[in-house]
Parts: sequence; C-alpha cells; structure tokens
Amino acid sequence: MYPKLDVEIRPGVGLGQFELGMSLWTVLDMLRNDPHSFPQVDVKYDPDSPISPVILHLRPHLDLLFSGKHQRLHTICLKKLQDPHPPVTLRYKNMILSSPKDILRRVGVSRAFGPTYAGDDLRYPGVWFSFEEDGRADTLRPSSPQHEEKTQEVKRVIVSQKNASEDADDVLSEVRVCDAMHGDIESAIVKAHDGVTLKFYPSSMPSVNVRIGITTAQDLTCDLGPPIRVHYREDNRMNIHSKSKEEDPDIDTGYFYNYFQHGIDFLIGGTTHVVKKIIIHSNMPGTPLFQRYKRCPWAIQGRPEDDEDDTPPRKWFYDRFEDIRHFLSPGETPPTMRLDRTDEEDGLTLPNSSTELLGFDGVVLEVAESAHVVAVMLF
Repeated sequence: MYPKLDVEIRPGVGLGQFELGMSLWTVLDMLRNDPHSFPQVDVKYDPDSPISPVILHLRPHLDLLFSGKHQRLHTICLKKLQDPHPPVTLRYKNMILSSPKDILRRVGVSRAFGPTYAGDDLRYPGVWFSFEEDGRADTLRPSSPQHEEKTQEVKRVIVSQKNASEDADDVLSEVRVCDAMHGDIESAIVKAHDGVTLKFYPSSMPSVNVRIGITTAQDLTCDLGPPIRVHYREDNRMNIHSKSKEEDPDIDTGYFYNYFQHGIDFLIGGTTHVVKKIIIHSNMPGTPLFQRYKRCPWAIQGRPEDDEDDTPPRKWFYDRFEDIRHFLSPGETPPTMRLDRTDEEDGLTLPNSSTELLGFDGVVLEVAESAHVVAVMLF
C-alpha cells in the first residue's frame, strides 16, 4: 500500500513540506523521521567536488536540488504526476490542479495562473510548467493546432525563487536570503587562540562570540539555546600524544555540547564548565560525518595588516586545503595523523572514509581525500 502524496504549490516559496532555502541537513533529517511517506531517497553529488550541488531523488515524484556552497534548497521538481505509486494530488490555493482523476493540461494552468509570456513552457514568477518528461524540448517538433496545444499534458512542475536577477535560473547560484534561513548561522568567523564569532540570518540578529577559556556552558545555553545532545567525554586516546606529563583534571569529566543544527560542538571542562575546544563541521558528502551535522559556513580569519585594517584576510570552508595550509603556515609542513572513522564500524565502507589530521598553531584541520576540510578544531 503506497502512501498518498498531497502537496500544495507556493510559487517562489516551496512545495508541500519543502521550503526553498531549507538546509540539506534539515531536509534529510525530516525525511529520516518520515520513512513511510518517502521510503526511497537517493543522494547524488560529485565525489571529486564536495562543494558542488547535491540532488535528492525522492522516488518517483520529487527531485530536490541544493546549492553547492551553502547546501540550501534551490529548486524543487515534481514529475510523473500520473504515476500511481504513490498517487499525487497537486493543489494551488483552494484548487486541485492534478490528481489521479484530473490530468493537468496547458489550459488548466492558464485558468489557474493566468496569461504569461510565450514559450515552450509556461513560466510564472517562482514556478513553471514543462510539457517534456526529461526537460529536453524537441526543437524539430512541428507546430500543433491551437486546440491540440491546449490539451498538452504537464509532465513536470518546477518551483524556484522568484527571479530578481538574470542569473537566478542558474542551478549553480546560491539561494537568496529567505524566511527558511532565519535563525541559521550565516557565517562562523574563526580566530586561533580566541574562539568563533557566529552571525545569523537575518543580519539584524545579534552575533554571538564564543571564546575559549571564557565562555561558560550557561552562556552557550543563553545565546544558542540548549544543545540537541550532551555527550560526556569517554575517548581519551589522543592523550598519548600530549606533551604534558601531568593529568588534566578535566579529562575524565569533560563533556560536549552538540549543536547538530548549527554544525558545531563545544568541549566544556568538567570542573570549570568553561569552553575548552570548539569543533566546526563542513558536512561534506561522502565522508563518515555527512549528515550528522549541518554545514557550518566557517572562515578562518588571519591577522590584519595594521590597526586600521577592518577587512582582515580569511579562508573559507570551500577553499581547498593547500590554500588554507599556506594561509595558516606558509612554507612549513604541519604534523599529520591518519584517521579512519570507519575502523569501529564493521562492514561500513565509504569512498572518503580516511582523513588526515593536521596541526597548526591553535588549530587542527581534518582533511578529506578530496583536499577539502571536513572539520576545524580550535583549542
């Protein structure tokens, strides 16, 4: 027994439960919690370029395209409207456009949305209707009589943001700021030996400064809300590499505040309850931590050239590791460790399971085989 798919078009905003601007992490988390409605989800991406667009195929009816850098829902495509597995009902306001009993045709679109510019497809601000199954129009098709053209069956419905510029239709463009982003992190500016400054959507929201050795667990709760999970530290294997011969009194009692929805972890001292380390995640597809954390758009900030420099240099999460390495330590090769996060998962294989940990002054970078940074740790 297939579940029914009953969705409403909101031009320029979304389709059904999906809103343009939602993060990839949010959508996948929503799908994981509703396997009955969407039992088969395929994730497609370019393994050689983890910052390329990501496509979710919700078979057989939905394709969701996410932008490459910020992993925001860019375009929604509804197809195979008459496929009964599952049956689809498409609505607009109080009107049923398509259902198992109602085939959506060109004339039906015109009645619901009114006139629009001439073309092979019917395009309106924020939504367009295609009469081709795969999106490739037949340029050699002879012109049809007017009465036959009216009865053309709609094969695909595409929802995107309302165009405000000439490149708005570019699938590689980023999603403009919209309501679905409100409360999410716009940028996380990282400063070695200091901490991170979090800026949020919309820009009118106050920024949050988290400083190592100063910010407390209570400060985090007040500024960011309670964490999704509190994880008490049990894995101390890295202590074997510590240069200190004395035991850290917080080693066995420290705990993590996990903000999966922001892509950040904070290690808090067990006795001081002050932030000791900050871990920021890039949510790179194909890596073991993919989808555990939302992509946090971080940038490592360097020192300004002088006291009057208000635009200090930065390297962003989408920059390749070699550029970031040279930025942090020009001319020097940092110490490197090999990490395979699938070692403790029997039977789990991933194309990018092995990463390298590279240490810099106050910063550790975890780098994937694709030469992109999957996580930044400040201490």
